Amino acid sequence: MTSDDKQMMARALRRASLGRHASPNPMVGCVILSPVGVVAGVGFHPQPGAPHAEVYALREAGDLARGGTAYVTLEPCSHYGRTPPCADALIRAGLKRVVVAMEDPDARVSGRGIARLRDAGILVDVGICIDAAMHLNRMYVKHRATGLPWVTVKVATTLDGKIATADGDSKWITSPLTRLWVHRQLRDRVDAIMVGVGTVLADDPSLTTRLGRSDSRNPRRIVVDSRLRTPPSSAVLNGPARDPAVIACVQGASQERATALRSAGGEILECAGDPDGRVDLLDLLRRLGDRGDIIHILLEGGGKLIGSALRSGIVDRYIATIAPKIIGGDSAPGPVGGDAVASRMAEAHVMIHQKVRRSGPDVVIDGDIYKAAARVSTK
Repeated sequence: MTSDDKQMMARALRRASLGRHASPNPMVGCVILSPVGVVAGVGFHPQPGAPHAEVYALREAGDLARGGTAYVTLEPCSHYGRTPPCADALIRAGLKRVVVAMEDPDARVSGRGIARLRDAGILVDVGICIDAAMHLNRMYVKHRATGLPWVTVKVATTLDGKIATADGDSKWITSPLTRLWVHRQLRDRVDAIMVGVGTVLADDPSLTTRLGRSDSRNPRRIVVDSRLRTPPSSAVLNGPARDPAVIACVQGASQERATALRSAGGEILECAGDPDGRVDLLDLLRRLGDRGDIIHILLEGGGKLIGSALRSGIVDRYIATIAPKIIGGDSAPGPVGGDAVASRMAEAHVMIHQKVRRSGPDVVIDGDIYKAAARVSTK
């Protein structure tokens, strides 16, 4: 491995990050160097069904790829899916060397793409910038390793940690700039947005991406509603999103209410109940993960659902958008409700890989949750 290898792989990773709509596929980037070391082609995977990163890079490189080097952020696929195997495309292009950041955790690929390249006489180096590659695709990696979607919690709070006034007024805590960031960088990139029925009853949200752009997408909407209290007239059931909203309830919930919600366009997903008779969130995650098209969920509230999610250990990332406002009052709610997540400070969930930045007048604190994945059993 050389400094040039790191530089080229870093460029491929930057290219990969452009694939904001690639999910449930991984974000992949590719850079092709000609035999004389000139960048001849670059590419990324934009969305499911579209060509993979290697194909775009090879198209741009043309004959300059022959005898050159390809830098790929994820092991080239070796199987037929919606598109032909990328390993075969690299072989046909006559590349001399392929540098791969990380193996693909998908059982259909893992190690097979690399083996196919080596069997064709191509020199393959693996592990360049592996940490950055793993972090970029940590949602995909978790889903392939556990079958569970990655869960990102996003909260908007005041400086004193409130998400609403005592009377329930919550519009708006953060600035328009921060809310636009949420739509661009979160809602537009996730596969589903999840809220509790309390949020639906209090705020009647549509849970859509309001960017006004033709290339934006509305993620699947999920309401955790153990007893099916969601009104059929709710915006979440009647908004512009293409896919039906999923209403997750416990087994044995009212069939009359279920029929009314189905008639309103909702999809009823019956889940196991927890000891308190509410939806078992781990069971819900397993069912959503089994669909294959949901690997990243944005959990936006309310406080009781976020508290339950943290206690069950399913939260992987936590984003707090904090406005320079103070509400005060013991009865004004905070972002994490219900029972305590930890009884001792040593048991508290710890944020790692923190990023702190300004967003207009607000502050955004963003990081992964250290203990979440370790507490989840996939069996």
